[in-house]
Amino acid sequence: MAAPDVVVLGIAERSEGEEPFPNVLGPADGATGGVLRAAWARREFRGKRRELTTFHRPADGGRVVLVGLGPVSGYSAESVRRATAEVVKGLRGKGARSVGFVLRSFTRGPVKGPAAVRAFTDGAILGGYEFVQYKSSPEAGVAEVTVFTAGMSAAGLDAALTEERTVAEAVVWAREVANLPADTATPQRLADEALRLGKELGLKVTVFDEKALAGMGCGGLLAVGGGSSHPPRLIVLEYPGKPSRAGAVKTVALVGKGITFDSGGISIKPAAQMSYMKFDKSGAVAVLGTVRAAALLGVAPRVVGVLCCAENLPSGGAYRPGDLVRTFNGKTIEVLNTDAEGRVVLSDGLGYVTKTYRPDVVVDIATLTGAEVVALGDDTAGLITGDEPLARGLLAASGATGEPLWRMPLTDYHRELVKSEVGDVRNSIEVPLAGMLTAAAFLETFVDGSRWAHLDIAGPAYTTITTRRYQPAYQNVGATAFGVRLLTRYLLDAGAAR
Repeated sequence: MAAPDVVVLGIAERSEGEEPFPNVLGPADGATGGVLRAAWARREFRGKRRELTTFHRPADGGRVVLVGLGPVSGYSAESVRRATAEVVKGLRGKGARSVGFVLRSFTRGPVKGPAAVRAFTDGAILGGYEFVQYKSSPEAGVAEVTVFTAGMSAAGLDAALTEERTVAEAVVWAREVANLPADTATPQRLADEALRLGKELGLKVTVFDEKALAGMGCGGLLAVGGGSSHPPRLIVLEYPGKPSRAGAVKTVALVGKGITFDSGGISIKPAAQMSYMKFDKSGAVAVLGTVRAAALLGVAPRVVGVLCCAENLPSGGAYRPGDLVRTFNGKTIEVLNTDAEGRVVLSDGLGYVTKTYRPDVVVDIATLTGAEVVALGDDTAGLITGDEPLARGLLAASGATGEPLWRMPLTDYHRELVKSEVGDVRNSIEVPLAGMLTAAAFLETFVDGSRWAHLDIAGPAYTTITTRRYQPAYQNVGATAFGVRLLTRYLLDAGAAR
C-alpha cells in the first residue's frame, strides 16, 4: 500500500528538561532523513494543544505532521478528537488527500485503542465537514483517513470504527439539514426529511398538518405558527428497538424544538444576529439525526422521535402577548412574550408523546433560552432533571462523547414563578430571573409525571465566526448538531450509568 500524503503522530506537551527522543518517532525520523530528531533536540515543537509542525519526506514527496496533544495530565479521548480535527482542518486546501494516523502515538493513560479509534473517527469526519451546498468552488479537503495499528492489539478496533463512523455520519447529515436557510428548511421540509429517512430505514413516520393539529387540540403549535405562510407540523418517527436485549429501556421518547426561523413574533427580536435564528430548529434536527443513528446501529430501546416544527413570524395571524392558548393535554398557557415560543410548541409535543406512547423515559432537546448561554457559555448544554438514574446516564454519555452537560437545579421556587393568574402556566415571567430553570419548570407541566430530562442547547447548537475561535476544530461555523452523539451514546448504553 502506498504511503499516505501525510503521516501524523501525536506528541504530548514536553517538559522543560531534557527528554529522550521517543521511539514512536523513529520510523518518521528515517523518512525525513533525520530532520525530526534534530528538530526534537532544538525543541522546535512543544506538543502544546493546536500545535501543528510539518516535515517533508524527501524520498516520496510526502509529509510528516506532529500534532500537539497538550498536557499528559487530563489526557482523554477528547484530546485525540480535537487533535485529529486540527490536522484534518489544517490540511484543507493544501494538497493532502490521504492522511494516516499512527495509533500508538495517541494511546496513553485511560485512552486505549478502541477509544482512540472512536476519537479519530469523530475528529476526521466532523473536522473535515464544511457546509458547501451554496458554494460554487469549495476547497478540496482530506478524502481518506487511515489509522496505522502496527504494534497495537487489533481487538475491538474494527467494531469501534464502524459504530463511530455511523454516528459521526449521522451528525454530518444532521448538520446539513440544520444549516439550511429558513426559506428552504420550512416545517414541511423537515417533515419531508423525516419521511425520506423513514423510507430509507423502514421507520414509521407520521406527519400531522395544521388541520390535524387543530383536530388534536394542539393550540401551542398552531399559535406559534399562525403568523407564517408555512404552517406548523408535528412529526413523529418510530424505531421499534430490540426489546429482547436484557436490561433495555423499553421506550425512550426524544422531543425536539423545531422553530425553523424565530423572529420573536410580535415580541420581535433586535435585528442584530437575527440571521442565526435559522438554527432554532437544532433540537428537532438533533432528534432526526439521533433516530437515524439509532436505527442504523440497532439500539436496544424503542425510540420515538417527536419534532415540534413551526416558524415564528409577526403578521395579522400571529399570536399576541395576552393570548391564552389551550394545548394538547388541555392545559392553558398565558402568553406574555411571543419570543418564548419554544416551550409553547414543546408543550404539544410533550403532551402528545406522554399520553400516546407512555414512554419509560422522555428527553427534550431545545435551543430554548438565552439564559442558558449566559449561565454556561456557548460550549455546554444545561441538563435539568429530577431523575437521578436518568441524569447519571446522560452525564455518562456526555463524558464519553465530549458533548458537555452541566446539571442545573429545578425547585418549587421555579415552579411557582411560572404559575399563571388566568391560566395554568405562563410562558414568561416579569423579572429576568433563572430563565433556563423557569423554562424547564414550564415544560415539566406537560410530561404527566414521566421520567423526564430537559437539555437546553442554546449555546452549543451552533457557532459563529466569533465563537468558532474558542471551539474545538471538529466544530465548524454554523450548526454543530449537538446532542446527536450524546443521545446516541445514551441509547447504545440503554440509559445505564457507566
